[in-house]
Amino acid sequence: MDFFLFDTPLGPMALAAEEGALTRLWLPGRPTPRIASHPTPLLEAARTQLAEYFAGERKSFDLPLAPRGTAFQKRVWRALEDIPWGETRSYRDIALAADCPKGFRAVGMANHENPLPIFIPCHRVVGADGALTGYAGGLDLKRRLLELEGAVLPDSARARRGSAPDPAAL
Repeated sequence: MDFFLFDTPLGPMALAAEEGALTRLWLPGRPTPRIASHPTPLLEAARTQLAEYFAGERKSFDLPLAPRGTAFQKRVWRALEDIPWGETRSYRDIALAADCPKGFRAVGMANHENPLPIFIPCHRVVGADGALTGYAGGLDLKRRLLELEGAVLPDSARARRGSAPDPAAL
């Protein structure tokens, strides 16, 4: 595994890659492996693209991704990749897109297990009423990412606590 720890405007992040594809992004405040940081051309490219994203200069990523997960999680993550920059979708929308119409909670758990947040934009998933719900990086980071993208959140949207979606917001 190649590993690279670097600073961003949001705080320190880290990336991992194996066999020519990104496998993991650690958000600020999340524990990272205790191994030496060694940038490779792929990890440098990913850091550059993240920097462009944070500067508002990039709306999509063109990097090889290889997230590890179950078949269901991968279906959910593919549905997340279809959410356009600056837009949001509800857990229900993602459940329907993943061909699991009653699987809102399972979608929430798959979001929580997303190993490549930002690249696979789980921050774009909100409650049915537009409320911010759980995010592995914390609701403040989720809000900041959505604001960076110019996503329109309804005035009634309010942050909810916890990392799993509130069933009432689905």
